[in-house]
Amino acid sequence: GLTTAPEKLPATTLAESCYEKMFCDCKSLTTAPELKAETLAEYCCKRMFYGCKNLTTAPELPAKTLVNDCYSNMFQCCSSLNSVTCLATNISAENCTDDWLSSVAGGGTFYKAESMTEEAWRATGSIPSDWEIKNDGEQEED
Repeated sequence: GLTTAPEKLPATTLAESCYEKMFCDCKSLTTAPELKAETLAEYCCKRMFYGCKNLTTAPELPAKTLVNDCYSNMFQCCSSLNSVTCLATNISAENCTDDWLSSVAGGGTFYKAESMTEEAWRATGSIPSDWEIKNDGEQEED
């Protein structure tokens, strides 16, 4: 029955599994808290919002370097989610974004760091094929 999350989660350095499944299956949650984390750890956000079917707003993900399994399954089954911003510039870690946008709304938009190419993100197989990929700065224009 959780409908409102804290406004922000202020930690800038995360520990292994610290936010894992934090809001998992909170079906009434519509807005995610702001995430300040720039230093990630394995499994830190795994399944954090899994099954939040009414989540419409994802937090901006400011971390530049992803680590093994950090965002895997993070937004899986968030069927109302149609926009995600991830500013990572190093996405080479194992399983870092596996299934993180699986079963989200169709026709969404993924905003990336300008220095990252669309091809690099598409190569991970983690962005839905019907989602558009844009640079982060293009959000204001939409």
